[in-house]
Amino acid sequence: MLKIGITQFALGKVSLQEILDLCQEAGYQAVELVFAEDGRDLSPNLSDAELKKVGERCAAAGVEITSVVALYAAGGNLLSRKREEREQKARCVARSVEIAGVLGVGAVLLHPGALTAEGTYEEAWADLRDALRGLAPLAERHRAAIAIENVWNKFLLSPREAAQFLDEVGSPWVGFYLDTANMMAYGYPEHWILGLGPRIVRVHFKDFRRREHQFVNLQDGDTDWPRVMGLLRQIGYQGSVIHEVGGDHQTLVDLGARMRRIVSL
Repeated sequence: MLKIGITQFALGKVSLQEILDLCQEAGYQAVELVFAEDGRDLSPNLSDAELKKVGERCAAAGVEITSVVALYAAGGNLLSRKREEREQKARCVARSVEIAGVLGVGAVLLHPGALTAEGTYEEAWADLRDALRGLAPLAERHRAAIAIENVWNKFLLSPREAAQFLDEVGSPWVGFYLDTANMMAYGYPEHWILGLGPRIVRVHFKDFRRREHQFVNLQDGDTDWPRVMGLLRQIGYQGSVIHEVGGDHQTLVDLGARMRRIVSL
């Protein structure tokens, strides 16, 4: 059975100890950590020795770090027409990969940024493709795949397009971080799983109700979870599944039970 977990993005500015306490209470076996300059005690500026202590604390708590992301104050945007913004984001990605390498984590999350009306779609495509081609050797060196998430950024709007993009990057160290709900306003997670197949490196679980056009708690939306789980098994996905659902403490604990029900389908 796949390991279940939570992303720090669902928790906000909390300490590592608070994250681990929640994981143990809710039964989460994995976590996605966010190393942000404005965070509590996880920063992209931690030394290798400090990062190793983070890994040791997670291991002692029985929680696997399944993916990481590093965020500097100047977050940048790989889809921007401004070179400075693209370079800022590339710096975040590179540091994410370095942190993953120190921790022995196999993937980093990439939100590439938002597309604007400035320039053309083709220019943004080429800029992101070329940036990832440049970062792929670093990812290979640190054994940490760069995983692009499907987000509401007006870019890569179909599984066919996403697959073509990854194939143009042409590296096994650049893949996809599938969010099961972010496409549900205009598509189906089933199509994305089949269309991307082994290019899927990591998975975020969310749920969405189309009639109200809103994200909802897991199992309260329109997601066909038995079909989603069946297809993840069909493509041979063996990584963790990480939910990205916020809520109060009891909701976050209850989500552990919901996750266990889903992965047992």
